[in-house]
Amino acid sequence: MRLLKPAWVSHDGKPIFSIDIHPDNTRFATGGQGDNSGKVTIWNMAPVRDEAAENDPNVPKLLCQMENHLACVNCVRWSNDGKFLSSAGDDKLVMIWQASRYGGGSSVFGSNVVNHESWRVLSTLRGHSGDVLDMAWSPHDAWLATCSVDNTIVVWNAQKFPEQLSVLRGHSGLVKGVTWDPVGKYLASQSDDKSLKVWRTRDWQQEAEITEPFQECGGTTHVLRLSWSPDGQYIVSAHAMNNSGPTAQIVEREGWKTAMDFVGHRKAITVVRFNPKLLSKKLKKHSDKAHQYTCCAIGSRDRSLSIWLTALRRPLVVTHDLFTSSVVDVSWTSCGKELLCCSLDGTVAFLGFTEEELGKPLPVEEKVKLHEKIYGKSLLSKSSAASSQIIESAVLLNMQQKKQEKIDAEKAKHQMMKQNQASNQSAGMTKQIETRTKEGKRRITPIFLAPGMEGFTGAPPPTVGASEPTFSSSKEISAIGVEKRKGDPPTATWIRETSTGATCELTPKKTEVEKCEVSQATTSTAVSYKNQIRLLFYMLSEKHDIDRTPPKHKHPPGSFQEVPQKKEKRGRPRKDRSQEVHKHTPVAVVQTSAAPAAINKIVYTNSGLDLAVPSISKAIAGSGSTDSALVLEVENNVPSGGAGSLHQLRCLKGGQLSWSAVLSSPALACAGNSVLSCAACTDATISVYATASGSRLLPPLALDSKVSNLRCSAHFLMAITSRGSLHVWNITSKCAVIKNESLISLVSTSDICLDSCVLTEQGLPVISLSTGSSYTYSTDMGTWVLISKQQDTLQLCSDHSSNVPSMTTSRVHGPLSALQANQHRAGSMASRLYRTNSTLQKAATLSHLENQMSAALALMSASEFRFWLFSYVRYLVQEGMEAKLRELCNDLLGPQHRSRTEPKWEPCILTFKKLELLEELLPIFVENLTLQRLYSEYNEQLEARGVKL
Repeated sequence: MRLLKPAWVSHDGKPIFSIDIHPDNTRFATGGQGDNSGKVTIWNMAPVRDEAAENDPNVPKLLCQMENHLACVNCVRWSNDGKFLSSAGDDKLVMIWQASRYGGGSSVFGSNVVNHESWRVLSTLRGHSGDVLDMAWSPHDAWLATCSVDNTIVVWNAQKFPEQLSVLRGHSGLVKGVTWDPVGKYLASQSDDKSLKVWRTRDWQQEAEITEPFQECGGTTHVLRLSWSPDGQYIVSAHAMNNSGPTAQIVEREGWKTAMDFVGHRKAITVVRFNPKLLSKKLKKHSDKAHQYTCCAIGSRDRSLSIWLTALRRPLVVTHDLFTSSVVDVSWTSCGKELLCCSLDGTVAFLGFTEEELGKPLPVEEKVKLHEKIYGKSLLSKSSAASSQIIESAVLLNMQQKKQEKIDAEKAKHQMMKQNQASNQSAGMTKQIETRTKEGKRRITPIFLAPGMEGFTGAPPPTVGASEPTFSSSKEISAIGVEKRKGDPPTATWIRETSTGATCELTPKKTEVEKCEVSQATTSTAVSYKNQIRLLFYMLSEKHDIDRTPPKHKHPPGSFQEVPQKKEKRGRPRKDRSQEVHKHTPVAVVQTSAAPAAINKIVYTNSGLDLAVPSISKAIAGSGSTDSALVLEVENNVPSGGAGSLHQLRCLKGGQLSWSAVLSSPALACAGNSVLSCAACTDATISVYATASGSRLLPPLALDSKVSNLRCSAHFLMAITSRGSLHVWNITSKCAVIKNESLISLVSTSDICLDSCVLTEQGLPVISLSTGSSYTYSTDMGTWVLISKQQDTLQLCSDHSSNVPSMTTSRVHGPLSALQANQHRAGSMASRLYRTNSTLQKAATLSHLENQMSAALALMSASEFRFWLFSYVRYLVQEGMEAKLRELCNDLLGPQHRSRTEPKWEPCILTFKKLELLEELLPIFVENLTLQRLYSEYNEQLEARGVKL
């Protein structure tokens, strides 16, 4: 074995973080810290191997030096065909280099270094939001995987740079190492979150997670460079622990078992690199049988390097104190007999082995046969090398074809078993129960028939999305019989599933009153900001007959269901009662948290809009909360003994009557909370009462038309009339907040519907349309304000996710977050935009953050405004935008000398004092050292005003 340290391989005394040997073994690349930037250097391999070449002045040692990176270079890797060199560093960039015919013999600007080769940047990859620590080319050079401190792994399409194939998000800590399966089926990664994850390349989903060997580990290593054995059977991880001692954990491919490890180093393992060759050697003197095995090199923070053969229990070579600092990278030559390793002390070591010491390297054909024998394919074969992507199908691999046929056969068998099981179940469900009521009416209890049952003969199951259901032919006879029983039919029970996953069982009963739940004003959850939809059932009094069978057609959540009408006797003409008020028509209101359908279809008329009005023959919607302690009851058309009908509003607390009030007109809608209770009547008036005592607070409010939507929150009341006029009142101060504002300016076509109408605790209306846009009304500006938009391009392209305040672990709840809860994830298009135009991506992120702050300010949502303000400042600090930061700080700090000509400076914004906000924001500036002076400047001004950080 030869061991030497070429002193001329150096980055001027600065650390070398990575090293990699070219596949043709003629040169190698190093990456590390330069003078004022990152440095990538390509060296000649001949002077390392041969002392004569080292002493020959005509043989260049340094071939090329590139300083395009803006910060330290953490990793350099050659592609397997040697055509490209990739480099990545602390500037969050990945650069792809390619040799150029021009520029050889030129000197590096500002130094005496002469470049004997020319390399140019073919592509710059922007996809990470943090330092890139490691990367790896796939065995067939079709993919490039990079990992970063932003906890992600990005898989790039090496055939179409800078296209991204996938971004793997699963680690919760810094990802410090990646390695490919030699047959291209998996990608493995290791992170500071004490886990090793294996990802499938078929769908880029997680295959396995190994955590047990890493539970005692700490984040003490700069990198965690794991490696996959050339036969594909094992992964050897970096830093692991066994009995409080550092090890290199061996993970078996079969079952991802962790029963073995490499032990001996005194400190954490930083890098593992397998010899690319399969080796063969006679391990016993008197045996003619040669064993096949693999070899790997392990570097550690204890400054030593060890060489292991998988056929031996002890290491082949251990070099102690090879460096004065940690070993961070290792690279083997393609012939498998030499390796280079580098250290943070800025030096490089060379180790050379003979065939007798290491073993005989097997030819590539032997590795191909082994891969095809075990996995059915090999990326090293000529057919696979000619292809630009991995294909695990019948076209290339016969073994995959057989496997797919087996899978298809199992699926067909499973489907057949399900059909047989369904048929067996249907055999016991061939009877329907027939009963007759006391009045002699016939009732048949329905049974459920799953699609494919034999009882539903002659017709396939209905197609999803079809406009009409498909029924069996009338000529065919059903196999279901009818069993006759005496007595009343069983009570029908309807089960409704809410959006939270809970179910409520609703049994129709006969009642005398109409109930509407009342919300509490103190409710502060996100649910209170959403439109609460109620599931309403109409039931007649005891003198009316009720068909207790559930309706044949389901109504969408939030829609109004017609009252079941009593059947008329034959021969008597049916009277149109669509506009007639039913006497003693009770309505029971049951609240759910289901998402609403469109509330009102908007219709144009000559006078403006025409919104649907709830009638007393339909459901009355409340403003709702899940709290049922307070309940409003409405009973319309109560006989008064010849003096006409009266209409009563009752308030119940804990099931006991608290107070009651009489209305002069039938109620159309009611709403309430712990402060207010109100009812809208058919004469276009609204009566308002105090929930605590039931005393009338105002004379009836007369509107231009009947009420279409009624909401209340705290001491605010909102009403939308059928003509599309919006009114908001402050009942405590007895003044109008919004006066007769029309919704017609929000509607562009008649196809638009009102999706929800919400009133915030600050008395601000939030109108959501079926287009996905939401608006609020600004009384200061006198106009509608757009606060949310479905599939907002700025939201999709914003790359602010990494700048969420660390103190906020969960999403802030408020009216803005409730409106955007069902929208696409912010930043889903950010990486695509970022790699095409970084300037445009920054502008999109800034615009989105500023829009969010403005919307939260318009909604007077203090918690959400603070959340987005901190996110905005963190992004400005990350990008070093001093001008915008200075503008924001000046606004929070206020003018030093106030002038009459300047607009008045307000010391508070929402519920926050501006100086206190600036005091909290200033420590964020320290995260970017270029903003230290800005921090000091405003810190001194705060101290001058008596505020100390």
